[in-house]
Amino acid sequence: MPELPEVEVTRLGLLDALSGATIHGLVMGKALRWPLGCDPLQFVGWRILTVQRRGKYLWMPMRALVERAQGDGGLLWHLGMSGSLRWGTALGELGRHDHVQMQTDRGELRLTDPRRFGAVVWSPSLEAAPATTLLNHLGVEPLSTDFKPEVLFKGLAGRRISIKQALLAGHVVVGVGNIYCSEALFLACIAPQRPAGSLTHAECARLVEAIQATLTAALAAGGSTLRDFQSAHGVNGNYQGLAHVYGRAGQACRVCTEVIEKEVQGQRATYFCRRCQSA
Repeated sequence: MPELPEVEVTRLGLLDALSGATIHGLVMGKALRWPLGCDPLQFVGWRILTVQRRGKYLWMPMRALVERAQGDGGLLWHLGMSGSLRWGTALGELGRHDHVQMQTDRGELRLTDPRRFGAVVWSPSLEAAPATTLLNHLGVEPLSTDFKPEVLFKGLAGRRISIKQALLAGHVVVGVGNIYCSEALFLACIAPQRPAGSLTHAECARLVEAIQATLTAALAAGGSTLRDFQSAHGVNGNYQGLAHVYGRAGQACRVCTEVIEKEVQGQRATYFCRRCQSA
């Protein structure tokens, strides 16, 4: 599943190409997770202002070049479990898993999603529904200056669920998905099974630093490609080869040589080193 680094890598790959581009057409294929919510023909002649990110969502605000009844707004894109956005000027014929096609005066954007859990949704703004319905429950951005130890400590206080599940829920901090959650907990030397509310302020400080370091490293590596993900320019991510614990069950820990273990938490695979993460 594309996580925050993969979505941010996608955003960066689209930013220069799409900022200021004029839409010539938007074609919707097979039904996705949620409906678009409007007539796709309304976007013809609209200008894309920029490409932003909130959690695992991309927000593409737009402006009509001629005044229309619906006014300005934007599109929320979500990659779902297996989606990727591809940009180019000669992408060829549509494939069986290409479900959204946006033509612009600069090139073409396609959403490819074999499992069709992704979505493209129209919203009049980020402060109106359906954007508020999808985004308002999300926690603080992990790479922002707002993500501080006291924010994490306060958000976890009294929580009995495991720290791994608390992070994945996204209500305290958003976008720390399964791969990067396992990695960050390893770097912070915290067992993924620990009750979230049992973490001390010092441990939260360590975990904030580990989350930011892990996500920064993943961005530098172009994200992770386990199966389907590619950047907007068709490039695979390389972080999976740098992982300390994720996907390495039965192999030696890179720090202490203990065997990496795997167990299931909340239907998600968790990888950890019992010696390094004894806390």
